[in-house]
Amino acid sequence: MFKSGFVSIVGRPNVGKSTLLNNILKTKLAITSSTAQTTRNTIQGIYTDDDAQIIFMDTPGIHKPQDGLGSFMNTNALNSIYGVDIVMFLAPANEVIGNGDKYILSRLKDADGPVYLIINKIDTVSKEQLIAKINEWKDLFDFKEIIPVSAQTGLNVDRLIDIIKDELPEGNMYYPEDHITDHPERFIMAEFIREKVLYFTREEVPHSVAIVIEKVEESKDGIDVMAVIVVNRSSQKGIIIGKQGALIKKIRINAQKDIRDFLQVPVRLELFVKVEKDWRNKQKYLKEFGYNEDDY
Repeated sequence: MFKSGFVSIVGRPNVGKSTLLNNILKTKLAITSSTAQTTRNTIQGIYTDDDAQIIFMDTPGIHKPQDGLGSFMNTNALNSIYGVDIVMFLAPANEVIGNGDKYILSRLKDADGPVYLIINKIDTVSKEQLIAKINEWKDLFDFKEIIPVSAQTGLNVDRLIDIIKDELPEGNMYYPEDHITDHPERFIMAEFIREKVLYFTREEVPHSVAIVIEKVEESKDGIDVMAVIVVNRSSQKGIIIGKQGALIKKIRINAQKDIRDFLQVPVRLELFVKVEKDWRNKQKYLKEFGYNEDDY
């Protein structure tokens, strides 16, 4: 009896949704960063074994939006609770339950599928603290089940997969068994580049960056990729390039490695930086960079 279905992963920013997806897939698909709201689009990851195919949707962190990009991210995440078989609400074991969590719970009452609470980062608290946190959550919402995990270490993730399989309906595969995502390769390339920008610039250029893949050419020696890093201000362009081009070189080398590991072919990556003032509030650029609310 084969099972298949769709699972949405929702929660506040920086609770470990992308780390959990990567752990489940046993490969790097979704980018991770200590910077809040790293995930902008819903990342679809496909888990397949002998018993089931589970299509996970890693969504942007639900937050109070400050611009057009933030509104896109929220709409994207909140729409993911409809038309799925399971909703997994991820919350950290080591943080206070806040207004952001309660807002998400108020929206989850309308979810199409059963809602599971996944308490993450259990490796950071004691058993007594975890039990207290579980009881706090029980008072706030009628979850189908509460499952403590550590996305970082993989603790209890196998049990989580088994519980999801039990809930899913019988069905056929939606995707070939060797697929881990339905996103085009250009999207994944752009995400890997954006992750390295976030990592090497830290708080200096947080959410002012978009990546456009301008060219992908295959040859007998591998793949040539040309990408543009788009920023809000000229000062941010200077930060990304760095002294004598040192920082953009680091970004290029590290992103090139991730793209090569993902595609399993030699990759040559070229990067350029372009300034587009206030692009996060201009529909023209949001649409051009793939952040179009009308698509959701």
